[in-house]
Amino acid sequence: MTLKRRKTVALVEDDRLLRKQLVSILGEAPDVEVVIAVSSGEEALQKIPAHSPDVILLDINLPGKSGIDCIRDLRAGCQSTEVIMLTAYEEEDKIFNALREGASGYLLKTSTPAELFDAIADVYSGGAPFSSHIARKVAQYFRQDRKILEENASLSPREREVLKLLSSGYIYKEVADQMDITPETVRTYVKRICAKLHVNSKVEAILKFRR
Repeated sequence: MTLKRRKTVALVEDDRLLRKQLVSILGEAPDVEVVIAVSSGEEALQKIPAHSPDVILLDINLPGKSGIDCIRDLRAGCQSTEVIMLTAYEEEDKIFNALREGASGYLLKTSTPAELFDAIADVYSGGAPFSSHIARKVAQYFRQDRKILEENASLSPREREVLKLLSSGYIYKEVADQMDITPETVRTYVKRICAKLHVNSKVEAILKFRR
């Protein structure tokens, strides 16, 4: 029987006690491996790219370079890595600034271990995990009366179909099944969509598509 590969995770948290607790909690998940845990944005940028983790759990309120300021550079150095913000803040500006910079999810530090494990699995599968309070704020954003960007002529019909499915909540594998393509092809489409819409992440592309 082939063992399932563990999802590698990097943690960026300046609070030493909380960082230790999170490493311990993540160590209880049978399919998760914490490959590095650091205390600052500067240390994250220096050390994390060498590990190419599947997921980065990134605090916003870091000393020196903030978590939001790190996202773009971390994604540039780890192009296949997904970033989940792990924070105590619910302010809309922080939520959407993080998403605009390339974060794929946003969890509160009060999340339970089960919610944390589920979020890692979700983002690894192409999902966009949010704590319930954060999801409500995102839903309110979607409901605002703004012009829909669907008419963007730079997107091909297939790219628009991928984006429509993703905005409806499908993960990469489900999009691939719907379109009879591979998940890797879906990822390629997402990269092209992000480039054409001048955004840094799938979530930001969806936000722009839904306006």
